[in-house]
Amino acid sequence: MSTTEESTAPVQAPTVPPAPNRLKDIARQLLGTPRVIVGLALLVLLAAFAFAGPLLTAWDVGGRDFSAMLEGPSPEHWMGTNRTGQDIFTQATAGLQKSLLIGLLVAVISTGVAAAVGAFAGYFGGVTDKGLMWIADLALVLPNFVILAILSRHFVGQGGWLILVILLAAFSWMVTSKMVRGLTISLREREYIHAARFMGVPSYRIILRHILPNMSSLLIADATIMVSAAIIGETALSYFGLGVQSPDISLGMVIAEGSSFATTAPWVFAFPTALLVVMVLAVNMVGDGLRDVLDPYSKSRRS
Repeated sequence: MSTTEESTAPVQAPTVPPAPNRLKDIARQLLGTPRVIVGLALLVLLAAFAFAGPLLTAWDVGGRDFSAMLEGPSPEHWMGTNRTGQDIFTQATAGLQKSLLIGLLVAVISTGVAAAVGAFAGYFGGVTDKGLMWIADLALVLPNFVILAILSRHFVGQGGWLILVILLAAFSWMVTSKMVRGLTISLREREYIHAARFMGVPSYRIILRHILPNMSSLLIADATIMVSAAIIGETALSYFGLGVQSPDISLGMVIAEGSSFATTAPWVFAFPTALLVVMVLAVNMVGDGLRDVLDPYSKSRRS
């Protein structure tokens, strides 16, 4: 073959590997993390237990068996009864249900507020940054638990447990907002952000479409970990009678009721406390796994 024929021969284009799918990559890493699998399995079991448990027993939350007061586990009362004859299994499952809802709602609200405050402070800077960060710093130095206790005493009983959700979320966003602010200051100098400004895209749309999606990994991990923090906060307030109020019920109320009988009638205290420990442990396992997978700078991924 001549040189001319060789030069005119078609050149085969190099094979371009397919673009990596980030969602598939994250899912594969999560499924390869044992603690995430265990945590997710525990959460699914707990959620099924919380919402299906009350349907498996003949006793309702307010029902009392006056012939079986403060009795241990039996075929009729699987987790025993308290001093007024209420079924511990029914109360624990109903309390677990409410605690899970409170934890999820607080996590969503607090993470959303942190994302909005941090992104606007970091993007606009100047007076906006100083004002929003001054509010965050002030909220950080306040005695949060004392303020929550005072506000809960006056408002939760009137507005129900949703008021408690708002109060817990109002004191849970500050640290995350500072992290979001730092990332926003870095992202706002990227070329695509300058291009969007040059094209006249409104600032709020730049924040929602370009800045916040680029820190979704941080926000997802923070929201997951915030669930357990909210559950512990709600339990602590309810334990002291300052959180969820009757006729609503939560694990904190059940644990507070059984704390006086922790040694004389341990089933009243042990079963709801075990549910709380397992739930917080499961949420923390999932949160730690998400942080390791989504954060490229986490310690475990460097090792």
